[in-house]
Amino acid sequence: MKWKKDWGLTSRVILTWALLLLVYLIFLAVLNVILPNMFGALLAFVFIFAFIQYFFSSKLVLMSTRARVVSADEYPELHAMIAKLAAEADLPMPKIAIMQSPVPNAFATGRNPKNAVVAATDSIMRTLDRDELEAVLAHELAHVKNRDILTMTVASFVAMLASIIMQNALFASLFSGRENNGAWIVAWIVSIVVWIVATILMMSLSRYREFAADRGSAYITKNPAALKNALIKISGRMDRVPVQEKQKVEGANMFYIIPALSGKSLTELFSTHPPLEKRIAALEAIEAEMRGA
Repeated sequence: MKWKKDWGLTSRVILTWALLLLVYLIFLAVLNVILPNMFGALLAFVFIFAFIQYFFSSKLVLMSTRARVVSADEYPELHAMIAKLAAEADLPMPKIAIMQSPVPNAFATGRNPKNAVVAATDSIMRTLDRDELEAVLAHELAHVKNRDILTMTVASFVAMLASIIMQNALFASLFSGRENNGAWIVAWIVSIVVWIVATILMMSLSRYREFAADRGSAYITKNPAALKNALIKISGRMDRVPVQEKQKVEGANMFYIIPALSGKSLTELFSTHPPLEKRIAALEAIEAEMRGA
């Protein structure tokens, strides 16, 4: 396979890391000024949370989605398919997980290629034919190849940290003394700003990385039409999945190949994926390029 380095994605990842670090340092500096008596405890919490997020990110995602790592004995065809694709992409064999859900989807997680996990729902294996399923799994391996998963995990950590403080600062101000009341309100305002900035950075990178993973799938399988058909099938099937089932998995939407939107949450406003029509148009352009048109 001739892998094309996506410098657009690389530059966006570097920029996102730089801006996240800046936002993170400013956030901690502001908290140190407005909550000096609490800063030590907050800093310890941040480091512990960051450690868990970095080293156990894949386990946390699997737990949140109730996906289960499976052996080659349980799913021999799926293992063989991913082994072939991983070899084609020059990647180590990832762990494979299955998620029991009527939502047809797949995702990849892990801090690097050696610790990657590729997961698929049982329903996506019933929805797609072999070529389409290969294309979807190749899309997930492209995320691993592009090393963009860790960046999304860190971005979600910053947003999650700001969200925790945002949700608890006003509550804390009600039970603090008058001298700390204003500090907690300022912390609440600052956490809102940090959450918005981190979410925007996450959305911007996530949308581009989906295009990059679509291209990667086309290069790995040499069959962009299969991924195009798979995206159309998944999207069409998603519309028929009960709302309550989509709500159960919305928390991991940024990892999915197509988000499970119930229409009742902010995830629909802050979409982490580009519109389906644009993804299909991009795949058709790659298909024409491969044909030499």
